[in-house]
This record gives sequence, C-alpha cells and structure tokens, in this order.
Amino acid sequence: MKNTHHTDHKNVYTCPMHPEVTGQQGDRCPKCGMDLKASHQENSNEYQVQLSTFPQTMEAGVPTQLTFAIKNNNQNVPLEISHEMKVHLMAVSEDLTWFRHIHPEEQPNGTYVIIETFPNGGKYLLFTDFKPSGATQVVNRQEIDVQGNYRANYQELSNPWISKVDGYTVTLENGNDFKTSRTQSLEISVEINNRKLKENDLQPYLGASAHIVMISEKDKDFLHIHPVSDDHFPIYSETYIEKSGTYRMWVQFNIGGQVHTADFTVNVSDGK
Repeated sequence: MKNTHHTDHKNVYTCPMHPEVTGQQGDRCPKCGMDLKASHQENSNEYQVQLSTFPQTMEAGVPTQLTFAIKNNNQNVPLEISHEMKVHLMAVSEDLTWFRHIHPEEQPNGTYVIIETFPNGGKYLLFTDFKPSGATQVVNRQEIDVQGNYRANYQELSNPWISKVDGYTVTLENGNDFKTSRTQSLEISVEINNRKLKENDLQPYLGASAHIVMISEKDKDFLHIHPVSDDHFPIYSETYIEKSGTYRMWVQFNIGGQVHTADFTVNVSDGK
C-alpha cells in the first residue's frame, strides 16, 4: 500500500504539527498553540508511506505486524524526533469507536515496525505522523481492511462530554460550546475521589501535559493537538476547527507512569 503527502516549503514560519498554518516569527498556531518555526526549504518534497503487513490478509483478533517505509525518491527518509518519538501512529476504526496511539520502532533497515491486534472486521484508518529531517511535520492517512465479523461498539451516552476511565472522571467542561471559524478552547478537568487535579498532578506525556486527537465522523478530518499550560484546567489547549459536524476526541494523560485515555463526542456548529 502506498500513500503520498505533498508539501511545499518556502522561507516562512510554519507550525511543526500543522504545516498548512503559516505566519510570522512569534506567532502561535491557532490549531494547537505551538510556536511557529522557520522553514527554509524551497523545493517541493514528496513522501511515500509504504505499508506492508504480515500476515498479508489481516484478520480480527489475530496479531498483525505493520511495517512502514517512509521514502522520498525511493530512498528512506531520515526522521527527527518529534514529541519524544520519530513516528506516531493513530489507528482508529472507521466508526471511530476504537482508538490506538502507538509508536512503531525503527529497524536497522530504516523501516518502522509495530504489532497490533484489531478487534473487529471492517475498515480502519491509519494516521502516520512524522517529521522528515529539515522539513515540517507530515500526517499521512491510509485505509486498511480487516477480515472478520463487524460488531458495532457505539452506544449513546447520557453525557458525551464526561468520560470515566480507570477511576478518573474526565470532563470536557465546554463540550456544548464548539464552533467553527474561531479559536476554540478545550477545557478539560480531571477528578478522582472527589478531588479535582491540577496540572502538576499529571506527569509529562510525549513532551506535553497531555495528548489530544480529534477526528470528524463525516470526512475523517484529523486534528492533532498538544495542550498548553493553564491555571484553571489540568488539561487545556486551543485549536481551530474549520468544518462543522460531529467529532470524536481522545485525550491521553499520564499519572504515576500509567497513560489513561478518555474519549468524548462533540458537535461543532457553524460559527460566524
């Protein structure tokens, strides 16, 4: 399988996570809050993410080895470490009820390998996030088919902005106020044993206080968000959502060396 991402870099400042965001020195990305970095490449680059699997036919419940080769002009592309890893892989089921954030390991031949077991038959989306040396961040999207019976896991939640995970109650406090065409805050509280946690109760995860992914149900638009520090919420970020619709959100945070994953469903309405 092959998928191509095409980027064009000039002497501008771009977001390391969202290369389509450009600006001036000192600006911050409206999608994830990161400082824009100088990009000096003038030539277009093409990156091919070639995926091979073993076994070749993937089956639900059977461990599958996924091997990624990231190439440019048929040559392996050297990657920089970004948020503590060279490759971030977000795997989700097409119905967005199953989510995994995993990190393929670099091999001596320059490929990246991970073993994963997909729970059900059906389509899955693989978002491969990496930073070629000297270039801006790339997010590549591929679809795979897994053989086996499909079982719907989705259930209507009484409150889609509250997630209970490993004894923690994680709440998206402004879950009813998501709109397009504005800088959108993500205000997330974490509580356990009737105690609301602060940012210093969390340990860093992948170089930030938490890790956030949003994917739209309709078009599978992908937002990769890293929180910034805030006095009021242990997990806080700002982003910019371009399209209205229903989104699934996964928030990962680290306490005591254990990573917990909370999930939410939000409806984004059209803003002015």
